[in-house]
Amino acid sequence: MSDSVPKPKPLDPFDPEVIARSNRAILVGLQRQGETAAEAQSLLNELHELVENLGVEIRGSLIARIREESPRHLVGSGKMEEISKLAHDKECGLVIFDDELTPAQQRNWEKDSLGLHAIDRQEVILDIFVSRAKTKEAVLQVELAKLQQQLPRLKRLWSHLDRQRGGGAMQRDAGETQMEMDQRKIRDKIAKVRRDLAAVVAQRATQRKQRQRIPLPTVSIVGYTNAGKSSLLNKLTGSDVLAVNQLFATLDPTTRRLALPSGRAMLLTDTVGFVRRLPHRLVEAFKATLEEAIQADYLIHVVDLSSPEREKHAQTTLQVLQEIGAGDRPIITVLNKADLVDEVVKSEAKSVHPGAILFSNFTGQGIPELQELLESCASERDKKVTLLLPHDQYALLAKLHAGATVLSSKSEDNGTRVEAVVPARLQALVQPWVVA
Repeated sequence: MSDSVPKPKPLDPFDPEVIARSNRAILVGLQRQGETAAEAQSLLNELHELVENLGVEIRGSLIARIREESPRHLVGSGKMEEISKLAHDKECGLVIFDDELTPAQQRNWEKDSLGLHAIDRQEVILDIFVSRAKTKEAVLQVELAKLQQQLPRLKRLWSHLDRQRGGGAMQRDAGETQMEMDQRKIRDKIAKVRRDLAAVVAQRATQRKQRQRIPLPTVSIVGYTNAGKSSLLNKLTGSDVLAVNQLFATLDPTTRRLALPSGRAMLLTDTVGFVRRLPHRLVEAFKATLEEAIQADYLIHVVDLSSPEREKHAQTTLQVLQEIGAGDRPIITVLNKADLVDEVVKSEAKSVHPGAILFSNFTGQGIPELQELLESCASERDKKVTLLLPHDQYALLAKLHAGATVLSSKSEDNGTRVEAVVPARLQALVQPWVVA
C-alpha cells in the first residue's frame, strides 16, 4: 500500500476476533463507463439482500467507478487501499464484490490487503444454493457447480506454503505436490457427481414420460427469484409448496395438477427463480431442473409488480429462457403483487406488457382472467367428439377421464357412448370410435 494510507496490522487467522470478523463484510459495487449510478446502486442493493440471506453482517458498502478492470484487484490500487482500510476500520474480514473475481485477483486481495478475504456475487449465490438444496438432484447440481468454482482457486488455499521455483521438472515442493493431488481429487469428484447427476436426470426423464402418457398440457411458472411463483402455484392448485419471502426459496421443480373450471386439467410446474448475473456454471448445472421450462407447452412469467426493478428482472428472465432454449414458448405474463402498488404503476406496467394479467395472491385479483387464459391454451387443439367405445376399451375410457374433458358417459348394449372434448394428443387414439 502507498504511504498515504496507514497500513493496518496483518490479521492472525487463529485469533478469535479474526474468526468473528469473517462473518462481517464490506460490499463493493462497480459502476462502469456507460452505466448510471442508479443501475450500480440497484445491483448493490440486490447483493445486499443476497448476502443477508447468508446471515453475514454487513458493516458498510460503496460503489467504485472504474474505466477499465484492474487485472490485479479488479479495481485500481487507490480504490483497493480505500476499500481495505474501510474493511479494517469496520473490523470486517470479508470484502464482497458485485462482480466476478478471477482466482488471481482473490489471491492478490488476500496478499495485499493483509488478510482480507475477497469473494464475489457468484460465490454468494453458490453458498445460498448450498444452504437451500434439499433433494438429491439439487444437492448434486449445487455440488457440481461448487466443485467447478473451487478447482481453479485451489492455488489460493495453498498460498501459505513456500514455493521453490528452482531445479528441474521433477523437483516440486510439498505445496505444489499437494495442490496437484487436490486438483486430481476434485476432478475425480466432478466426474462422479456428473455420473450421479446423469442418473437422477434419467430418472426425471422417466417421470416426465410417465406424465406424458396422460396427455395433459404442461405449463411452467418462471420468473425472477422471489417474484411469487410458488405462491401462485399454491393459489391455483391448492397445494402447499414452500412460499416464503426470501431469494431462491425454491430450487427444485414441483409439479401439481391444475383442475380448471371447465373440468379440463393441466400440469403446472414451479421452477427455480432467476437472478441478474446468475453464474454461468449454475445455468449449466441447473439445465436439468430448468428442462421443465424447456419441455413445457406454455410458460407463465411472473413479474413482481412491487419491485422498482421489475423491468430489469423481466428482461433477465427472458434472457435466461433464451439461454436454456425455452425462448420460443408461448408466454402468459402475470403482474403479481398488484395489491401493493397504485394505479399509476399498474398502468405503466400494462403498457409495457400488453395483455398481461394483474394478479394478487392476497386478494385473488386476476385468478378468473388467468384461468380463462389457461382454458384457452388447453382448448387450442381440443376437439369435441362423440365416441362409441366397445366394452373391452375400458383402458381408453380411463385415459379419456384422465386426459380429456368427459361431458357425458352412457352405457349401451354395444358399448359406452361418450361425449368428450379431446386434446390433440388423444385425437388419433380415439379416431376409430368416433361416431356422427
